[in-house]
Amino acid sequence: MSTVLHPTAAASRWRWPARFDSLRIKLFLAVAGANSLLALAAFLVFSWSFDQGFVEYLNRADEARLQPLIVRLADGYQREGQWRWVTEDRKRWFDLLREVLGTRGSRRPDDAASGAPQPAEPGPSSPPTYGGPPPPDPLLTIDPRLMLFDPDGKMLVGRQEMVADAVQKPITNGGRVVGYLGYVPRVKTVASLEKLFSAQQSRKFAAIAVGMLIAGLAVSALLAWWLTRRIRRVAQGAHALIQGHYEVRISATGHDELAQLAQDFNQLAHTLEAAQRARQQWIADIAHELRTPLAVLRAEIEALQDGVRPLGLASLGSLAQEVGQLSRLVEDLRLLSLSDVGALTYHREPLDLSEAVEDSLGAQRGALQDKGFAVTFDAGSRPTVSGDNTRLAQVFANLLQNTLRYTDAPARLDVRVTREGAHAVVTWQDSSPGVPDADLPRLTERLYRVESSRSRAGGGSGLGLAIAQAIVSAHGGDMVARPSPLGGLCWRLRFPVVEGGGHHG
Repeated sequence: MSTVLHPTAAASRWRWPARFDSLRIKLFLAVAGANSLLALAAFLVFSWSFDQGFVEYLNRADEARLQPLIVRLADGYQREGQWRWVTEDRKRWFDLLREVLGTRGSRRPDDAASGAPQPAEPGPSSPPTYGGPPPPDPLLTIDPRLMLFDPDGKMLVGRQEMVADAVQKPITNGGRVVGYLGYVPRVKTVASLEKLFSAQQSRKFAAIAVGMLIAGLAVSALLAWWLTRRIRRVAQGAHALIQGHYEVRISATGHDELAQLAQDFNQLAHTLEAAQRARQQWIADIAHELRTPLAVLRAEIEALQDGVRPLGLASLGSLAQEVGQLSRLVEDLRLLSLSDVGALTYHREPLDLSEAVEDSLGAQRGALQDKGFAVTFDAGSRPTVSGDNTRLAQVFANLLQNTLRYTDAPARLDVRVTREGAHAVVTWQDSSPGVPDADLPRLTERLYRVESSRSRAGGGSGLGLAIAQAIVSAHGGDMVARPSPLGGLCWRLRFPVVEGGGHHG
């Protein structure tokens, strides 16, 4: 059974030869082809335009030369009162043409004196013939193409076969038309001298077109080489990234699109390099965070096994505390991974932001009193935001745990909710110790903790603030840390306001 290939299927199987399947060759062929078409079009247009313009120029020149002849014919008609002076004596007609137009179509004056044979009297439909050289080509001279007509349009002098193509110019005398001088315009495809001149110009135009084509090919080759050289550098850099060499950079000179592409490539390489370092640091930090509670658990269990510590409520409580710390760390890591892939669910509804903050503070009122905190809360104008009450409560709980863990006595906490334009702002400030300015932008990085009085000695996994920032960002807000006027840390959280929303109870 034979297989029938559709035209599209057969065409899809065609491929460029391997040695030609490159951007450099394709660019060269595209630009060279465009230049070739442009050169050919220019040659054809220039040739056609020249031929048309040259013939039109000759016709206008003929018309200008005929004007004095019309004047002389009008004078002759006024003098003779009729046209028999030229119709019956053709010599006078040709002498007039020779005098006015400078042609040599009539017989020479010495022909009659020398006894040369005289031509027969020409008829109205045949050209006169005289002795001497043959008459010039009618395309080169105008007198063989001239005719004389009476006022009724009857031909008096000229060739009958040219009447249909004749253009008639009126001859007036005393304000009335007494006849017409007719002439046949030069044909569009000229012959003899005009054709020779046109051919010369065509050869010149062809030489110009060939020069344009050669210049276009040279420019095409140079342009293709220049463009592909810059693109090849980007391709080489991309291959280096594929192999994991994120430190590679390419030169970005100029301000064009390729330079912008090189800058974007360098930015991509920098981002990938930073992501690789962060991933390596992230894995090392997780391993460290997991190793500490696991080491404690192992030591506690080995102590119980060796009988160093008795099995009792105190030892079980210590084990439970380490297990709880591990559980919190794993849960925090799960929340962050869900946030990264966009799988962390939110049930948003209009809620009173001031009430959400106040509920979080109330839930930890006992812990605040135990540490002797002086708490100040200002609900402000109670702006309404669209948010998940449970997730926002988690944000404020993380901020509160951070404050409880790292603030020295006597401790102060000042929380305010304000409205700034289209945003609701929560300002969370606590007292000393503070955080160095260099560490402020990194507080929301995962597993990052300041190596100072706010250190890991106070507990925590270093993921709470990263989780808080992820939740705030998911609500369309932002979370920024700055020094607190109270001597500690100030968090500024912004959320978009919902106009006309109800309050969540």
